[in-house]
Amino acid sequence: MSIVFVPKKLRGKATVNQETIQRLLDENDQLIRCITEYMQKGRAVECVQYQQILHRNIVYLATIADASPDSAASTSNCTSNDTSASAAAVNGHTEGS
Repeated sequence: MSIVFVPKKLRGKATVNQETIQRLLDENDQLIRCITEYMQKGRAVECVQYQQILHRNIVYLATIADASPDSAASTSNCTSNDTSASAAAVNGHTEGS
């Protein structure tokens, strides 16, 4: 059973740490391997349950990423720096010019 499945009374009470995220990523890797194996054997019907769990895990990870203030700040900061550098390069400007 997926570690994302948590009884309703416990939802929102767990702390998310790097170990939990890594376990989900490892589980997703295994799910993808199972899905691929079943698909190669022509057993698409059996894939559905694994695809549903994979989908739930991915949505959960995306929710964590969206809620994380650290990743949003570093991503937007990196993006704005890259955009400025790209614009300067296109306009023929270099640092120190």
